[in-house]
Amino acid sequence: MFSKLYIKKNKLRTQKFLIFLGSFLIIFISFSKERQFRYEYQKGAPWQHEDLFASYGFSIYKLPEELKYEIDSINNNLLLYFSYSENYENIVIEQIEEDFEKQWANFMKDDSLRRKIDKTYKYAPYPNKNNYKKYLSVIIKDIKTVYNAGIYDPSEILNYTDVKDFKLVFMNGNFIRTYTRDNVFTLKLAYEFILDDIKTNAEKDNNKDDILNFYKKFTFEKYINPNLKFDKLKTKEIKELSIENISKTRGFMQAGELIVGKGEIISLDKFRILESYKNSYEQAGNKGVTRMTQAGNAIVVMLLLIVLLFYLKNNQHEIYDNIRSLLLIFILIIIFVGLTAIIAKFSLFNIYIFPVALLPLILKTFFDDKSALFILLVAILLLGFIVPNGFEFVVIQFIAGFASIFGHSQLTKRSQLYYSAFSVFVAMSLIYTGIAIIHEGSILEIDYVQYLYFGLNGLLLLSAYPLIYAFERLFGFISDITLLELSSTNNTLLQKISTTAPGTFQHSLQVSHLAEAAAKKIGANSLLVRVGALYHDIGKTSTPAFFIENQVTGYNPHDQISFDQSAQIIINHVTNGIAMATKNKLPQQLIDFIRTHHGTTTVQYFYKNYIKKFPDKKDEVEKFTYPGPKPFSKETAILMMSDAIEAASRSLKEINVDIMKHLVENIIDNQMQNKQFDDANITLKEITTLKELYTELLLNIYHARIEYPK
Repeated sequence: MFSKLYIKKNKLRTQKFLIFLGSFLIIFISFSKERQFRYEYQKGAPWQHEDLFASYGFSIYKLPEELKYEIDSINNNLLLYFSYSENYENIVIEQIEEDFEKQWANFMKDDSLRRKIDKTYKYAPYPNKNNYKKYLSVIIKDIKTVYNAGIYDPSEILNYTDVKDFKLVFMNGNFIRTYTRDNVFTLKLAYEFILDDIKTNAEKDNNKDDILNFYKKFTFEKYINPNLKFDKLKTKEIKELSIENISKTRGFMQAGELIVGKGEIISLDKFRILESYKNSYEQAGNKGVTRMTQAGNAIVVMLLLIVLLFYLKNNQHEIYDNIRSLLLIFILIIIFVGLTAIIAKFSLFNIYIFPVALLPLILKTFFDDKSALFILLVAILLLGFIVPNGFEFVVIQFIAGFASIFGHSQLTKRSQLYYSAFSVFVAMSLIYTGIAIIHEGSILEIDYVQYLYFGLNGLLLLSAYPLIYAFERLFGFISDITLLELSSTNNTLLQKISTTAPGTFQHSLQVSHLAEAAAKKIGANSLLVRVGALYHDIGKTSTPAFFIENQVTGYNPHDQISFDQSAQIIINHVTNGIAMATKNKLPQQLIDFIRTHHGTTTVQYFYKNYIKKFPDKKDEVEKFTYPGPKPFSKETAILMMSDAIEAASRSLKEINVDIMKHLVENIIDNQMQNKQFDDANITLKEITTLKELYTELLLNIYHARIEYPK
């Protein structure tokens, strides 16, 4: 019973603890359970720690890029294996000789027929078979040449590789020959080789045209067939064996040997040794070490989350005391840490494609810049323990997040989102270029593919709009985009005010201008208070004639009813406004302005008249009191001041500096005496500043001339 009562009394504290505990457990699970190398280092930078000696012997492994280079070298200098049929051309030669005799017989028949038909050809010399046959020997010689060199079908290897610089290995039993691609023939090259040779030899013959026409009727394609058969399985087997036989090491480091000295520049060789030592160190953990690693992870995660809570408690009370705000912040941290951990663990894609800068971009929409930046810092510090090259990652993502936060003032237009995405791309590219030059010592050694990843990162930032909308709906927040949409005079409620209660609408516009200027002056949310001011009096549309700003005919319906009834109608514009706003699904933040703009003040005019008539009923002040609550933020306090001052200023018959100053001070001081601002985080200094501002603004509105000292 006691525990239930305790939880009930400390509901907010319990909710905060559960959010913290849940976030801690989820993030802790995301952390690696392996032992982490304690030293941070970068290639090309000096070793910042004490002299490092090998505590045990270990192999020095090649770097991933070195192994990749050797594998690429094997892939780019392929040996393609073919089986070789050595006697295939003998069958083809026999076929060519038979086809020549058949072709010659047909040729002589055509010649005899032509002599009977064509009188001019009748006495032409008869074709000399030996003269034609001598070209047959040229063809046979060329056939032997191409078959001896080897003919292969290139279509067989197109699906296997697109590498152009490969070598061919011919196998025929124990006989093996290796040639480059230029030493063998494809089907097309073999065919062209034979025809070109016939043309070259026929150039010296008097009847070359007849000879070429004779041999053009030969279908050489059927004589040219591959005598090299691509052996895909053998090629794949040899290739995999070659890759498997690549040595993964480049030496061995003895126990006690110096790995790197303090201040020594980490060269490629030193970097290779350090990477090997780091990998062997992290893989050498036992169960005890794993438990200690988990304990260390728990301490790191817990401390960073506690630091975040302390920051919010000491600097952002509104966020710290709002469960929805805390829940949103910790859920976002969990999402970004969790997704980054998954990407890093399974190497799904380059870690810099994932837009971590989305985190502060979303947070900035609902909170202030400083909070968004601090939360980003906590999140990327957590990520620094998860991703490779943690220091480099933290620096790049911090700069990117900074660019996303301060790349624009407010996210109210699509163009600003594009600008933010471009700012993040430029920021990431510049800081990466600087780090890469430090590491490599030359701009020529930079991995330019990284810039493509940064570009993809920037494109993914454009998903901020739908994500902001989703979080806005899920957590009940309100973004500047939504506020701008609601401030449009085309909005249904605002149109209803302008047509049903035009005087109230003009009053709301004036109040919105005053409130916006006041909010800007003391650093409050000017857009929120401006839109809140536009809607604060929507309840008056239920009974517009009972409010003086809408009475244009001189008729006052209050004259027909009692003072307490009049007060109730006036007070009801708050409850009616809340009902209308709820029905039209206005955000809770705007409903708060309707609810609090009169706080717990009394309708003084009707109350004083009621007391005059019924002196013995002074205790019935509740009938004339607004239900509240009091303003609980700077913005709601500003609206209360602006509303009362604007309404009172309309009744002034004479306007000058002293009168206006007295009006402003009297109204605000009266609100303070009634403790209307006790729940709002507004200071006396800010209230004093606003008094001066309201006086100046009202004088400008009513065009009063300031009296300068003589």
